[in-house]
Amino acid sequence: MNGAYILVMKLNSNKNIRVGSLGKLEFKKGFYCYVGSAIGRTTIENRCKRHLIKNKKMKWHIDYLRKEVEIVNIFAIPSRRKIECKIARKILKKADSFIPKFGSSDCNCKSHLFYFKNKKSLSKLSPIFSKGIQIY
Repeated sequence: MNGAYILVMKLNSNKNIRVGSLGKLEFKKGFYCYVGSAIGRTTIENRCKRHLIKNKKMKWHIDYLRKEVEIVNIFAIPSRRKIECKIARKILKKADSFIPKFGSSDCNCKSHLFYFKNKKSLSKLSPIFSKGIQIY
């Protein structure tokens, strides 16, 4: 299956984390949603299996954060088109904050990583999650 996916992650305490070319960033305790895609030969299932592994070769911004967070859910949104930026723009409107340029070095989005301070705040994404298939 190709398309986009949303990783929902929880960070249990405030942390400063070095994120590749972005340098050292401050992450607040709370929930983070990362929007990614799998188009072409890579499937959503294979991409998400890679995200479930904590210790791996650092390739993308999310790999650095992944070492520090717990994955709570993964939602897949099947599509033959590249829709991750459209989803990221929708999540940006509901997020408490975002990490500038995270995961969006190949597009014009402000970010593909969004911060939600608690479960109540995260629940604003229910309409977006309901359009996807929960795969984790």
